[in-house]
Amino acid sequence: MYNFEWTTQLRFIVALVLGFLVGLERETAGAEQKTHVFAGLRTYTLTSLYGFGCAWLFRMNVDLALPAGLLSVAALVMVEYLAKSKEGHTGWTSEVAALLTFGVGALALLADIWVPMALGIIGTVLLSEKAEFGRYVERLDKAEFLAVLKFMLVTLIVLPVLPNQEFTQFKLNPSHIWQIVILVSSIGFVGYFLSKRLGSKVGLWLSGLLGGIVSSTAVSVAAGRIAQHSPEQSENALQASLLASSVMYLRILAFVSVINPAFLRLLGWKLIALAAIGLILSVRIKTQSHSSDGTVVGASQNPFEIRPALVFAALFAVLSVITVLVQQTWGNTGLVLLSTIVGVTDIDPFILSLVHNTTQVYATLVSAIIIAMMSNTVLKGVYFGALAKRTRKETFWRYGVWAVLHLPFILLP
Repeated sequence: MYNFEWTTQLRFIVALVLGFLVGLERETAGAEQKTHVFAGLRTYTLTSLYGFGCAWLFRMNVDLALPAGLLSVAALVMVEYLAKSKEGHTGWTSEVAALLTFGVGALALLADIWVPMALGIIGTVLLSEKAEFGRYVERLDKAEFLAVLKFMLVTLIVLPVLPNQEFTQFKLNPSHIWQIVILVSSIGFVGYFLSKRLGSKVGLWLSGLLGGIVSSTAVSVAAGRIAQHSPEQSENALQASLLASSVMYLRILAFVSVINPAFLRLLGWKLIALAAIGLILSVRIKTQSHSSDGTVVGASQNPFEIRPALVFAALFAVLSVITVLVQQTWGNTGLVLLSTIVGVTDIDPFILSLVHNTTQVYATLVSAIIIAMMSNTVLKGVYFGALAKRTRKETFWRYGVWAVLHLPFILLP
């Protein structure tokens, strides 16, 4: 295979083009807003080339070339800012863009080529989308902003400090446990925002479908409450509940494929088939024509909380220990019984602990996973049917048929 080489000539062109892009955006913005701009197309292009030239001198052992060049650009920027301030203009955007352009030109020669490209292109996008970012800030929900910060905390701060080694005879690895927490939280995080942004546009069915990415049990309860308070929406709510439950199988399948792909051969086609059965049961419902009236079902009122993440980690660790003890004490029979019991709660920690702690895949493990899903499916039918009186009979037979159809997949190898 031919290996492409970024020669000095090509790097020079990159510096030229990136400087040109920043300058073009700044000059266009000034023309549209009819305001004073620090510099235009030529100045920013020259600034990038100036950075490239200083980097060239630095590579030729002129050690002060780069710091001197940066200081000279910074001095010009400061003079311009002071002059602009006297005229009543404020803001540092163009001035910072000039410093960035110098850095882009220098990095085009000295660094991996993706670094100046990323800085130059992302910088240009940030400059050009000022108005759009302003509108987004106005619409930003404080809870969502805090959720993003919390998600970054558990992902970028907590994970690196956890020990990556196994403890006790149960081989509990804090780093691996937290990675699974992040995986589950990421899916739920994305599902929350998709559901909030898109759910109300097309009615209950899409909000149920997207809510199932977070928690199909929570969606079933929320949909049942909608059916309880608005009986005319019962059919639509039942469809949302079934769709969310269908997504559960695909969500678990995605987790398994990341944590332990060895399970896919025996488990993958079964989960896809069970999801398809739920989908068929949901689309056969005669829904009301006003299903897109803005009503949505949600799996969560908050996109991310620290406490549920900690609870999931604790459940995962506890169920990992329990699973090992049950297998050692009662063997496969105890494991099957345990899977039936945990199905009445959140099954994700149990299934993921089972998959994560297993090196050898065999039929009993796959059967235990499907039994837990069957138990959970029955529970969701009971939840929804207890709340939705109008569709109680239809709910019980649909969820009942779905639960019974798990049996062939439990018995098949």
